[in-house]
Amino acid sequence: MQTISLDQTVFHLTLCKGIGATSRIRMISSLIDDSHLTAYDLASCAQLNAANKKLFIESFAAIQLEKVLADYQKRQVKWVSILDQAYPEYLRHIYNPPALLFYQGDLTLLNGKLLAIVGSRLNSVYGEEALALLLPRLITNDIITVSGLAKGIDQRVHKKTIELGGQTIAIIGTGLDQFYPFENEKLQKEIAKDHLLISEYPLGTKPLKQHFPMRNRIIAGLSLGTLVIEAKYRSGSLITANIALQEGREVFAVPGNITNPYSEGTNDLILHGAKSVLTADHILEELER
Repeated sequence: MQTISLDQTVFHLTLCKGIGATSRIRMISSLIDDSHLTAYDLASCAQLNAANKKLFIESFAAIQLEKVLADYQKRQVKWVSILDQAYPEYLRHIYNPPALLFYQGDLTLLNGKLLAIVGSRLNSVYGEEALALLLPRLITNDIITVSGLAKGIDQRVHKKTIELGGQTIAIIGTGLDQFYPFENEKLQKEIAKDHLLISEYPLGTKPLKQHFPMRNRIIAGLSLGTLVIEAKYRSGSLITANIALQEGREVFAVPGNITNPYSEGTNDLILHGAKSVLTADHILEELER
């Protein structure tokens, strides 16, 4: 470990098995104090249990770092760690921030006015109409949209933003070389080329169920606020909104028909303090304060 930079060590740790985001941050904190710590030392610092400790130490030793770095460069996958100045400041201060973000595209988009827009995977026509009503004015006011590239509203957020000539950021719960859902392959490649595609997961990582709540904390953590277009009472969109609330960010919701299950979540958010959104100005007046 003495022969590589601290930033490269963070990259190395991100590839290891047996540790999650919290353990990784603990290890990095320990490395800042003592850059000569061994993998065994780091496992102890992170208080890993016996099974994860063994898994971590074995995977750390098995990684051929120079070879992996060359492969990422060949695939044009870049990364920014929490130790870098380019790491997004809003995200740096959330609970349990990702130690490293893999990305393709224009990282400078993170310096803009970011608004997370999320919604149901199985959305209604009303949700599409609400999005179509709100997005044009947001885009003309230089809002950069952030969403999760999922089916439904997320997908439409990215597509509509691009159609309107705006900029969009997609946060995914897989490696950047994976396409989930597969139907988004073309859109994902376009975002990676002309906008910004981000993941905290290394190349080859499959779409595991537990990755998506973790992805949601990045969507909310990057953004000045979160707009929920449609959501059932229990949904990933509400997880994102609740994270935004916990981090002191603005939360907006589109009110809906009280008999429509896709509006149960948004109406409940409004009932508990989220700002009801009828026009784009209701969002802009909060973000521009």
